[in-house]
Amino acid sequence: MAAYARAVCGYRGPLVVDGASRSTWQNVANVVPLIEGAGRIKIVSHSLHAEKAREYLWRQRPDLASRLVRGRDYRFGEWLLVKPALAVLGLRNLRRLRDR
Repeated sequence: MAAYARAVCGYRGPLVVDGASRSTWQNVANVVPLIEGAGRIKIVSHSLHAEKAREYLWRQRPDLASRLVRGRDYRFGEWLLVKPALAVLGLRNLRRLRDR
């Protein structure tokens, strides 16, 4: 995502890359110290992954999750051939998360 932000989106500001996390849950937990002072929080990733991360933030830190704003998760034509299968799997996984 850092390379995408720089090369495609033209972002030139500071970036912090988390190389320690091994799961989305850990990534959300590890980024908390970096976002605690933010007025708005935007999670940007593949649409279903971003939704999962938002759900995890609500579970870990509802006080921070209340500052979430939507990012542009869907980009036209992205993963066009596999998107239907990924959507089914992702929705199933989200349903399991919410049922816990």
